[in-house]
Amino acid sequence: MDFPKKPPTIQDVAREAKVSAATVSRALSTPEKVSESVRERVAQAVRDTGYTMNQAARSLRMQRARTILAAVPGVGNSYFSVVLDAVITAAAERGYGVLVTSRIGDDPANFLSDYFHSSRADGLLIFDGLLETRKLHGMGGVPLVAAYDELPDPQINSVITDNLQAAERAVRHLVNLGHRRIAHISGLSRNSFPNERLVGFRKAMFEHRLDLREEWTFVGDYIMESGVAAAAHFASLKERPTAIFAANDEMAMGVISGLRRAGIECPRDISVIGFDDVPGARSYYPALTTLRQPRDQIGRLATETLINLIEGTAATAEPVRIVLRSELVVRESTAALHS
Repeated sequence: MDFPKKPPTIQDVAREAKVSAATVSRALSTPEKVSESVRERVAQAVRDTGYTMNQAARSLRMQRARTILAAVPGVGNSYFSVVLDAVITAAAERGYGVLVTSRIGDDPANFLSDYFHSSRADGLLIFDGLLETRKLHGMGGVPLVAAYDELPDPQINSVITDNLQAAERAVRHLVNLGHRRIAHISGLSRNSFPNERLVGFRKAMFEHRLDLREEWTFVGDYIMESGVAAAAHFASLKERPTAIFAANDEMAMGVISGLRRAGIECPRDISVIGFDDVPGARSYYPALTTLRQPRDQIGRLATETLINLIEGTAATAEPVRIVLRSELVVRESTAALHS
């Protein structure tokens, strides 16, 4: 007669990782208290043994849901697929589950309060820059971390990329290729704080003593269709830009497609640079020059920061602010200006 196999225990993980059971417990609940090499050995042992923590028992002991809520502007956006995968992985390594929500509406505090007052979630990750975070200040000290492309509320913990400096690098790349007539497709700034990519674009244009012409700035909304609309606008101008910096890859792809329909080829007639390095950027035609955001790192660090706040292990009384660097990835959509 075959007996069912017993589920792996924390002792099994400890034997596999060649550490004590107490060390495994620390690595899973407070990983910042053990070395990176130990964390990696324990994480590998968890995968090898198939160990799963008893979340219900832990939640009862700690009076926590052991769940975090991630608010994204749209789950269909390819940018967030990598970010959310990193969030889920990092949360699981700390023994937490993840709920994902979008379409929060005009009153985020009211929408989200149900999650926290009913103990369905312990903290909030905000990936939606259109949320007005000041409305969240009165939520009774709910731990939250913001990770989006606008200047975060100074009272909010944040994990972001160097958006302003990255925009400056984008403009510098185009200037080094000989471009002087440079346009920008910006994202919406519904938040009360300025869009850093637009600020960085304007700063770089000023520093290079280049004209900031009103008709060369088009306000988009981060979707491909707004890039197509921007292409129609630029194509209609008597004096067109020779290069375009788009605030994300979807708008960059849209503007290239729209320009092609108007008989304007990229990069022969207009160079285009995007932002994010989404999965389709490399295979697009022409392959898209862009600023690569470290999306996996953003998701992981934002999650680890939030869980540290939930568990009271964050080592600072001030709001956490982590700024990561975006990498310029040069491909085929930008080229030297033809004289």
